[in-house]
Amino acid sequence: MSRLRIIRRWFAGFVAAIVTSGLTPTLAANDADSLAQQLANPVASLISVPLQLNWDSGLGDNGLGTRWLLNVQPVIPMPLTDHWNVISRTIVPFEVESSDEPGSSQQSGLGDITQSFFFSPTQPIGNGWIIGAGPAILIPSATQTALGHGKWGLGPTLVALKQSPTGLTVGILWNHIWSVAGSSDREAVNATYLQPFISQVMGGGLSVTANLESTYDWEGHHWVVPMNLTATQVTSIGGQRVSVGAGLRWYLASPAGGPTWGLRLVFTLLYPK
Repeated sequence: MSRLRIIRRWFAGFVAAIVTSGLTPTLAANDADSLAQQLANPVASLISVPLQLNWDSGLGDNGLGTRWLLNVQPVIPMPLTDHWNVISRTIVPFEVESSDEPGSSQQSGLGDITQSFFFSPTQPIGNGWIIGAGPAILIPSATQTALGHGKWGLGPTLVALKQSPTGLTVGILWNHIWSVAGSSDREAVNATYLQPFISQVMGGGLSVTANLESTYDWEGHHWVVPMNLTATQVTSIGGQRVSVGAGLRWYLASPAGGPTWGLRLVFTLLYPK
């Protein structure tokens, strides 16, 4: 049996286990659903540490290359006043990229860190809108040239969403980063990130989420648009509240030699108040 068929079979079984609640929740259903809905809100007052593992296929001129990307994404809300919070969201990427093309070498290590701060009202505004806005900072932390931009970057970021009592969350996350300093021999950074998302809590802490993690490179004039469909389950392991999940990703657009499809696993540590 080919390696790809083994991965697909194992992944299908993992998703089936989540969707059928094979990971039995040990939390009360209402508590699990509340945590699941907070997780769907990027600016919720919930400390969380998501570990997101992505596997992408179809890279390179021959389409045989693969990439593993582990994003460590701690989210830490901090109260400013009775009416405002600031939410720190950090993305620390670790990447391993390989190609089956002759003469190619494997690239692995730490990528560029993205740090965002969202200033957000503690209560919804207007007709139930939850919003947040602030700066996004690109930190040139890559340990290999191919894994980063070699530039410091800065720009605005914002999020807007609505949540219903039925467990539905609909929203959008956006940022734009321009390079402001760094290696003069590296290309400038001028990129827009756009993530529309929709999530539904199904009950018992089970959620299904769909999103588009779209990036447009204004220097290279190309889109990278993976569509992700993920199922997650809130549960408890040894008293530690966690969310576990898996999903599929399809690339609706990518530059030449870019990935075509992939898989996603998510494990999130939860620290509710």
